[in-house]
Amino acid sequence: MKTAVEELSPTRVKLTVEVPFKELEPSLQAAYKKVAQQVRVPGFRPGKVPARIIEQRFGRAVVLEETLNDALPKLYGQAVDETEVFPVSQPEIEVTKIEDGEQVEFTAEVDIRPAFDIPDYQGAEVVVDPAEVTDEDITTQLEALRQRFATLTGVERPAQTGDYVVMDLRAEIDGRNLDEQQAADVSYEVGAGSVLQGLDDALEGMAAGDEKTFRTTLVGGENAGEEADVIINVKSVKEKVLPELDDEFAQLASEFDTLDELKDSIRQQVRRNKLVDQVVQSREKALDALLDKIDIPLPESALQAEIDARKHNLEHQVAESGLSREAYLRLQQTSEEELFAEYESTSAKALKSGFVLDKIVKAEEIGVSEQELTDFVVRRAMQMGVAPNTLAQHLADNNQLPLAMMEIVREKAKTLIGDAAKVTDTAGNEVDVKAIYAELNPEQEAVGVEEAGAGEPADEAEES
Repeated sequence: MKTAVEELSPTRVKLTVEVPFKELEPSLQAAYKKVAQQVRVPGFRPGKVPARIIEQRFGRAVVLEETLNDALPKLYGQAVDETEVFPVSQPEIEVTKIEDGEQVEFTAEVDIRPAFDIPDYQGAEVVVDPAEVTDEDITTQLEALRQRFATLTGVERPAQTGDYVVMDLRAEIDGRNLDEQQAADVSYEVGAGSVLQGLDDALEGMAAGDEKTFRTTLVGGENAGEEADVIINVKSVKEKVLPELDDEFAQLASEFDTLDELKDSIRQQVRRNKLVDQVVQSREKALDALLDKIDIPLPESALQAEIDARKHNLEHQVAESGLSREAYLRLQQTSEEELFAEYESTSAKALKSGFVLDKIVKAEEIGVSEQELTDFVVRRAMQMGVAPNTLAQHLADNNQLPLAMMEIVREKAKTLIGDAAKVTDTAGNEVDVKAIYAELNPEQEAVGVEEAGAGEPADEAEES
């Protein structure tokens, strides 16, 4: 097989591949067997029709077409390997010559990763946030913990921001009650920012037994986007009562006997989280500094695929929310124009980052050990709330293990870039990343930033 490469642009090439017919022999024999299974010829059992009979009855062209369908993907892959181009899209393949018994020629146009060089990234200067733990940090964590153990107590007064109300809701359009726009015994925190515009304003000042009507735009169901009258009937008003910060609270909220012990534990966890943040920032900022040094033309098809993937994910999130598109975007405090502009910039950066990291992976011969793959699956399974074996089987069944391995080696390449940087914090203090690794995980040379997460978010208050 002989392959010629023609550069159509910095991000697209045309491969012209000449294949001696004898190299098609395995695919030719497979084609005869497949056609024999599909055709019915009197006097022959299915799959037992001889090749000469197939050609007499159905023509040589049928067999050649099936041969090329089988052979071309393999031949294309072989041509890519031989020429060392890096495709980033599906090829457009065209058979340009068939000389039966002699040779076949085909072309493949495909978008590729452009050629570029990696500049020296040793000693890149990056600045990260300090790891100093302040009293304010401790107070913030304690307040979040108090929120988790808050109780709701009924009050005989009108509702105000921060209170919880239990209410019935229904909607009408021109006096017609909408059955699907009804909900009973809904618990809601006043001021939480409902997607139902006007709800918070309407609830302010309402007491148990009060009824009020306000006009708004519906955000879900068959009538999403239409103006409607929403009727609220408040059943109860409860205020959130936070526990006192004392030793008794420490015993309730943790395994510690005293508040001081709880504060010490929080201080250690906050420091750990800030150290992890420093590692993450050093890697991300070192990569950003490297990207700023490289001008890479991006293949349009690959860039569009990145953008389309984000738009598809948005559609999925909107569908899962049960809200109208407008209401969902309002809840996210953004517009479609702003979001799509963000998709374009983040997609371009993601694509460029992938190109750079992949090149470093190849240059440094970075690989993935079986233990690293296992650790990755276990961490990801914990994040998703599924069993590791279940996720591993899913990745294997859907041919996603190569993607998992690519994610691992790219992260290792990013670590390589971050470790090579000169890191200081915003106060001008030198940050020793290797020392952070040792403190976070003494048994390993480097810490996987996914292994040390921040504290859990506060849960909803309990009722009493």
